Amino acid sequence: MDCRVKPGNDGGWVSANLGRYEKRAQPMSTRIDRRFADLKGQGRAALVTFLTAGDPDFETSVAILRALPAAGADLVELGMPFTDPMADGPAIQLSSQRALKAGQTMSKTLEVARAFRQSDAATPLVLMGYYNPIYIYGVDRFLRDAKSAGVDGLIVVDLPPEEDEELCLPALKAGVNFIRLATPTTDDKRLPAVLANTSGFVYYVSITGITGAAMPDPANVAAAVARIKRHTSLPVAVGFGVRTAEQASVIASCADGVVVGSALVNALKGSLDPDDKPTAKTVTVVINLVAELARGVRSARRQAAE
Repeated sequence: MDCRVKPGNDGGWVSANLGRYEKRAQPMSTRIDRRFADLKGQGRAALVTFLTAGDPDFETSVAILRALPAAGADLVELGMPFTDPMADGPAIQLSSQRALKAGQTMSKTLEVARAFRQSDAATPLVLMGYYNPIYIYGVDRFLRDAKSAGVDGLIVVDLPPEEDEELCLPALKAGVNFIRLATPTTDDKRLPAVLANTSGFVYYVSITGITGAAMPDPANVAAAVARIKRHTSLPVAVGFGVRTAEQASVIASCADGVVVGSALVNALKGSLDPDDKPTAKTVTVVINLVAELARGVRSARRQAAE
C-alpha cells in the first residue's frame, strides 16, 4: 500500500491509498508557515540560526537560545547532539562532542526546547540532526514529547524520502513540519520525490560537502532556488557556508531564508575557556554575531527595492 502524502494541484493535500487519491485536510498551519508568510509580507528573507543543544552546557545553551529572537533570529534550529554527525564539518562535530561530554541527552535536548518555548510563543523552533538518537528514544515518544515541548519542525539529514514511513509521515500526522534537504546534486528527476512530503520550508544545501566548508556561489544559489521554486510553493532557505553579514545579505536577496550554523558555533567555541567551559562573554559573543547577521539579512530586500 502506498500511503505517501503528496501536494494536490489546488494547494490542498491528498493521500494515495491503493492507487486512489483521496482528498485530505488542508495543510497544517504552524509557526513556521506563519513566520514565512509574515516575512513575505515584509518583503524580506528569514535569518535561521543553528546551535547545538547543550553546547557548551545546558544552562548556557538555554540562555543563548532565549536571546536569539531579540537579536534578530526569525527561526531557530536546535541541533540534537550525536556521536557521528556525518554531514557536519569539524565545528559542529566538536559542538556535539562538547554537549555530550557535558551530559546532554535527547531528554535534555527536549528540555532545552521546552525552556525556549516557555519564554517565546512565536518563534519557530526546529530540531535538526540524525535519526539514530530519535530511533533509540522511540519515534512515537519522541514526537509526543517534541510536540509537547513546542517543537515545530524536524530536519533529519539521513532519512531519504524512501524512508518516509519511519518518521516523516508520523511527524506530519502529529502536526510537526518535516523539512527536507535539497542539494546541488538533486536533479529535476529526483526533486519531486524530495519535495513530496516536505513541509514548512525546503532547506537548500548550497555546496557539496560538509557544513562550514566553503562560501556558496551566489549565481549558482539563485539559479538553484529558482529551479526548486518551479516545483514547489514552499519557502526555500539556503545554508552551508554563510559566515558574515555581507554573505548573508547576498544570499537573502535570492532566497526566502538564510541559515547560519558553523559561524555561530565557531563564535561560541572562541568564547570558551581552555576547558571548554563558558565564560562571561559566551552568550554576548554569539548574540552579537546574530544581530550582525540579522542586519545583513534585513538590508538585502531594502537594497533590492531601492
